[in-house]
Amino acid sequence: MSRFSYKIITKQRLNRSGLPPGTLSPKDDAGRQAIEISLIQFSETHWLEEKITPGQDLKKLLNNPGVTWINIDGVHDPDIVDYIGKQFDIHPLTLEDIMNTDQRPKFEDYDTYDVMMMKMLYFDGKLKSEQLSIILFDRVVLTFQEIKGKDAFDPVRQRIRSGKGKIRKQGADYLAYSLLDSVIDSYFHILDLIGSSIDDVDEELRLSTSQETFQRLYMLKREMIFLRKAVGPTREMISNIERGESPRITEHTYVYLRDVLDHSIRVMESADVFRDIVGGMMDIYHSTVSNKMNEVMKVLTSISTIFIPVTFIAGVYGMNFEYMPELAREWAYPAVMVLMGTIILTLFIYFRRKRWI
Repeated sequence: MSRFSYKIITKQRLNRSGLPPGTLSPKDDAGRQAIEISLIQFSETHWLEEKITPGQDLKKLLNNPGVTWINIDGVHDPDIVDYIGKQFDIHPLTLEDIMNTDQRPKFEDYDTYDVMMMKMLYFDGKLKSEQLSIILFDRVVLTFQEIKGKDAFDPVRQRIRSGKGKIRKQGADYLAYSLLDSVIDSYFHILDLIGSSIDDVDEELRLSTSQETFQRLYMLKREMIFLRKAVGPTREMISNIERGESPRITEHTYVYLRDVLDHSIRVMESADVFRDIVGGMMDIYHSTVSNKMNEVMKVLTSISTIFIPVTFIAGVYGMNFEYMPELAREWAYPAVMVLMGTIILTLFIYFRRKRWI
């Protein structure tokens, strides 16, 4: 998480400090996008899809013989969240958790409903997340999303519209399971994208150890940490649902929840494997750079060592003494040059045989 993200979270917490529990405070991005509320009602024989405007009486939906799914895109407006809460008698602490989108994935069992909170992941230039809150009643499922159009629920909507599969023959608990399953499946898509990026960087690492390669490796490492922080608590949350005894979840649905738990474990294991691979690639990068530096230092050291005796001879005959017998002889200069050349050639051959250069 970037320092900017830490500043945002810290600012949100400071803005809420001192407020009574259950207080709904508007987020900083309030008003940036309109909140949309959509409804899908279905049974085995029919389905209905429409938009909802705030102010409609929704309490009657709790006694609807079919299954009702209400999706709220946007949680920055406390009036809308409070309106939904009053319609379905949702506890103020639950509403507060829905609006405070830095929640850790969790499962809570209330008297009349269950709450599931997790992270949905998507790519928008880089890996990002939004909080998803699912509230399960006997016949109604509410989903609260931060951002419009970023969810993974299109396959579920399509199955409801087409009537294919089991979803229209089952209850609200099966719908909640289907939504959880869609989010977990989207994690596999994220893993595929990260895996492709790892392959690209691995190939690039074989050819180059440039600063751009290091930056890509660093971004991959950050994305793996980000992914693991989202997936790890999600696995725990699904495990808590599977071990729980909620009266709103049937034994038939628990079988499918165990399958979702298995998928979340596979995602976690894949994330750990990718994290180890990226860590290994970082080690390879640093080792390669270090080896290149060692090669350069070895060459420079060899050159310096070869020229040390030559420098010594030049220093001796460069002294400004008046009486140096060799300086007055005609053969002195060429003899010194030959001596220097012989020393250089001898040391070079010796170093080559030792494989030092």
